[in-house]
Parts: sequence; C-alpha cells; structure tokens
Amino acid sequence: MNVRHSAAVLAAVAVIGAATPAAAAPSPSPSQAFPSALYGDKDPQYDGVWRQSLALLAQHTVGVKPAAKSVEWLVRQQCADGSFAPYRADPTTACDAKTMVDTNQTAAAIQALTALGGHDAVTGKAVTWLKSVQNKDGGWGYTPGGASDTNSTSVVIGALTAAGEKPEQVEKGGKSPYDALLKLALGCDGDDAGAFAFQPDERGELAANADATAAGVLGALGKGMVVKPGAKTEAAKKGQACEDKKTPEQAAANGAGYLAKALAKNGHLTSPTPGSDPKRDYGNTADAVVALAAHGDTGQAAKSLRWLEKNSAPWAAQNGPAAYAQLIFAAHATGTNPRDFGGTDLVKRLNATGPAPQSAEQTQAAGEKKSDSDVFGVWWYVGVCLVAGVGIGFLFSGRRKKQQP
Repeated sequence: MNVRHSAAVLAAVAVIGAATPAAAAPSPSPSQAFPSALYGDKDPQYDGVWRQSLALLAQHTVGVKPAAKSVEWLVRQQCADGSFAPYRADPTTACDAKTMVDTNQTAAAIQALTALGGHDAVTGKAVTWLKSVQNKDGGWGYTPGGASDTNSTSVVIGALTAAGEKPEQVEKGGKSPYDALLKLALGCDGDDAGAFAFQPDERGELAANADATAAGVLGALGKGMVVKPGAKTEAAKKGQACEDKKTPEQAAANGAGYLAKALAKNGHLTSPTPGSDPKRDYGNTADAVVALAAHGDTGQAAKSLRWLEKNSAPWAAQNGPAAYAQLIFAAHATGTNPRDFGGTDLVKRLNATGPAPQSAEQTQAAGEKKSDSDVFGVWWYVGVCLVAGVGIGFLFSGRRKKQQP
C-alpha cells in the first residue's frame, strides 16, 4: 500500500468523491520546533502518525526497540473515540469536530502498536472506531463517510489482521472488506487485466492504478505492511493467468500478474507527470515488491528489489523515515539484509531520523552479528527461487490517488 499523505492527497480525495474532511487543527508555525519524539524533520500536519507508525513498525521488524518516548508520542495522538489524526500539536486538548481524523493513520497506528505489544486498550479502541465508520459496501474511504477506495480498505484489512480480527467477518450491511475490493478489481480483458482501481470514476468506470493494485493485492491476501519472506500462494505455485475474480485470492493473483507485467518493462513503476515524461516511482515500486512477495512471485520481485538497491538512496534520503521504512519492508519481504541494501544501512539511516532506539549499542551489535546469517539466507533463497517481493502502494512515503503505472 502506498499511501501518500500531503495536502494534495486530501484534495484528491475530495475531488474523487470522498467526503470533504473538516479543517485540520492548525500546525505549528515554521519557527516552532516539532516534538523531539517524532521521526522526520518535515511538517507532520498531514502524515505525522503515518510516518511515525511506519518508522516504529520497521524498527520492530528488524529487531530494534524504538525509543520509549516515540512510542508514547504515537499513543497520545489517539482521540477519545479511538481514531487517530495525522498530527495533534497539543494532545492534551480533546479532539472535536474540527480534528481531521482518517482511516489510514488509524490503521497504520494499529499495525505498529500491535507489533510492539502492550497497547491492547489503544488498538482495541482504534479497531472499534474503524468498524464504526465502515461503509455499507464493506470498505473504507480515507475519511469517515468517504467513498470506499482500494488503498484505505486494504490498509484497514492489514490492521484488522494484525489485531487478531478476521476481516471477512467484519461486515456492514452483510458486506465484508473483500466484497468492496472485488468491486474495485478490473476484469481480465485488455492491457490492464487484473489491476485494481483506486475508486470508480464519475461514470462509475474503473481505471487501472498501480498504487492501488499493490495495496489491493496485500488487502485481498489479508496481509499488512510486514510480509514474511518465502510465502507462496497456491495461485503463484500454479502460475495461472488472469481469471474471473470470484474470490479475493484470485483477485490478488490477477493484481500480482498486472504488477509483474508493469515492472518487467524496466524494473520499476512510474508516476505520470503533467507536461513531462513519467517519473520513477520508488515508493510504489517498493510497495509492489512487498505485494509480489506476499503472493510468492519471486522472480520479478527480486529484480525490482535489486533496482531499488541501486537507485533508491537519493529518494529515501529526501523523503525520510517513511521512505526508509518502505525499503525495509521490501527488503524484509524478499529476505534481503536491510543493513546492507546496495551498500546502505537502511536501519541506521532510519534510526538517524528520530530519537535513538533503546539500547542502541546492543541493538546495533546484535544486528551486525546477525548480518552474516542474513546474507547467507538471502543468497540461498535467491538461488532456490529468485527472491520475491510484494508492495503496498502504501506509499509509505505518500500516495497519489490517481497514479498510473
């Protein structure tokens, strides 16, 4: 899932039919320092909880224990009803109708805090809130009451799974999240066969969206942001072509096929840029690697992972904690050592964007000690099945809703 949080994203949500969010609480003035517990040094007004959640989840995934104050900052961002807003400068002030809460920040916080453990009350309230804003078609929009979209529905599915819920049993009006995803999946005709759309357009038609497809594959498989390497679905084992999307598993297989085809052109995905050539989309490529890995499509995932190793360093440095987290998720999903990612230590770079982790020296030593076995595991896996990868348009650095491959 490649969720991009920015003013542009919120504007896009309004344009494509989601409910217009209430005005956000004012962000700190440029001269005011952001909380020392927060990861990243850019304005957190639109993505504070998102990037904090990804940073903490990525650290946990690689065995790093996050700074206690960073975890506490995330916990205190929760509103009394269980939801999370992108950023509350003063968490002692109660949330009100003007507080801009959304499903994506809430779902990301659930995944991070569930992984870290010890926050059942917080995640329980958050899950309850998500259930309360589920749409009648079974899905979720970015904001409460907004039209369901693939990315939001998928990141919520990941949160439900992480919290021990069974997404297929979370229903509204007799419809589950999987019902919503199936309606957003394209058929098997044409060049865009198997892709997912973000939302139907004004005429109710579906347009292929690489970002949404990466998210949709993970959602349809019931997976969250962190995918264990080595998984392989029955559809991946059979290598079957696009077929009628009667089940979530088949829709995921179709989506994975679309992503593999799109990535095969040059190893990465692109995003359209009005008036100029399409730009390389590093975040969505990372998410696609995670999605392919979750499905078991190892060959193309490995190739695109190698492309990221060679080319993503400048992008990650510019975009900060969420970008490093995305790359760590992609590395983890393919069995690649994130401490030696094309010569870059992603874990060290991520840690440097926020407070030092607990027992930083011990954690680093443990990581170095483990690196030899990690590298062996990677090459063994590549030799056997050509490392796989899968991705979440979780843009985990940000998400452009209308993105095309």
